[in-house]
Amino acid sequence: MADSKSRQRSRTNTEGIVLNHLQPQALELEEAVIGALMIEQDAFPKISDILKKESFYDHRHQVIFDAVANLSINQRPIDILTVTEQLKSNGTLEEAGGVLYVTQLAGKVTSSAHIEYHSRIIAQKAMARELITFTSEIQTQAFDDTTDIAELLGEAENSLFQIAHRNVKKDFTSIDVVLQETMERIRTASQRAEGMSGLASGFRDLDNITSGWQKSDLIILAARPAMGKTAFALSMAKNIAVNNEQPVALFSLEMSNIQLVNRLISSVCEIPGNKLRDGRLAPYEWNLLDSKINALQNAPIYLDDTPSLSITEFRTKAIRLKQEHDVQLIIIDYLQLMNASGIRFGNRQEEISTISRNLKGIAKELDIPIIALSQLNRGVEGREGYEGKRPQLSDLRESGAIEQDADIVCFIHRPEYYKIYEDNNHNDLRGIAEIIIAKHRNGGIGDVRLSFRSDLALFDNISTGAPSPVDGRKVSVKRSKMNDEPIPADPLESAPGMGDAPF
Repeated sequence: MADSKSRQRSRTNTEGIVLNHLQPQALELEEAVIGALMIEQDAFPKISDILKKESFYDHRHQVIFDAVANLSINQRPIDILTVTEQLKSNGTLEEAGGVLYVTQLAGKVTSSAHIEYHSRIIAQKAMARELITFTSEIQTQAFDDTTDIAELLGEAENSLFQIAHRNVKKDFTSIDVVLQETMERIRTASQRAEGMSGLASGFRDLDNITSGWQKSDLIILAARPAMGKTAFALSMAKNIAVNNEQPVALFSLEMSNIQLVNRLISSVCEIPGNKLRDGRLAPYEWNLLDSKINALQNAPIYLDDTPSLSITEFRTKAIRLKQEHDVQLIIIDYLQLMNASGIRFGNRQEEISTISRNLKGIAKELDIPIIALSQLNRGVEGREGYEGKRPQLSDLRESGAIEQDADIVCFIHRPEYYKIYEDNNHNDLRGIAEIIIAKHRNGGIGDVRLSFRSDLALFDNISTGAPSPVDGRKVSVKRSKMNDEPIPADPLESAPGMGDAPF
């Protein structure tokens, strides 16, 4: 009992003492800043993005700062008289220390020359107090035997994330700095044979529309179950990491790392997945496995199969991957399995909105593209015909937030799964997957057709000019529609129809 009481006394009391230490504060600097705000009209805009009312330790200074901010918002003059009148109007003059205290503050300084420097020190003291309060609350809950530690850890992660983001301000950037970086990227793109400005996916016609996945973009790749979301992500990871040696990270919330690697082996070594699972390989397949597996062993692919991954945990891991391995792309499989632990929401849609908004923020922070796989709702199943089965933006689950935050929204559609073997122009759709670019914030939209081999869980470019392995027929494929201007269809080949395996 004595130990419990001593712990309770050591936490926090009303005098601002924590763990027997005075809370971080800088009262003289607070007085100097408040005084400077009242003697120079242009002082407030200099520090308005550094300090907020809660940054001040002395409550009187909070009240006066609030009055100054109110005058500034309403574009009124700021001086001793106007601040005093504003305090009277708010009914907080006595709370601010009265007329005498306000006047004394203004008399303590002669200029606002160092107001920004002083303000940053005050902001640091405020952040220190916030961290002390945060850790004290976590400590109190950790001592409670009834606390769910896993839930507490999630709340702690989220609270720390929110504190960091609330207190980190980004300064303005002169346009000449941005122009220099932009021109450098343009020059780099011009030196590439394929003219890519972003990270090439390895799918020729898709890259023609997107110019590769662009830095800081959030790309949503959505489909109904059995369309091949994971297979597409793995095929793309293989193209980028194995073929082009660019580091890729894949977060799988649904499948284990072993399952993912089995699929990668199947696509790289061209051995059906069921044979790898059974281990019943023919002698020539063992030779294929031995000769091609080295390509995967040295590939810069980083896997994480943490289930029910929180957005705060994802951010921490993503930062480490960028710092330690310089990953150029992160793929998440899939969005609806993530959570925002530590925050309470009215409904699941609000939680998904927070997750998608944070994913976009992390993509900007790390300056890399992030691809999040996503589920579609059942609206597709209720529609009929070739056009009816094609996904639409309204089919996205929790579509409003996801569609708003995404820079690109793509759908994967395999008409063959719905027993549709020809399009409206009688083109063969067996073994064909359509990648539908429904939203592209910085470019055109359109459709791309790829071959799909379900036995290998493999998406690939469609060869041009050669007879189809199925029946020798050539097919005409609509490739894209840039800025809503249709491009004439090119004669492309279909790949073998491989059935309806649920990948």
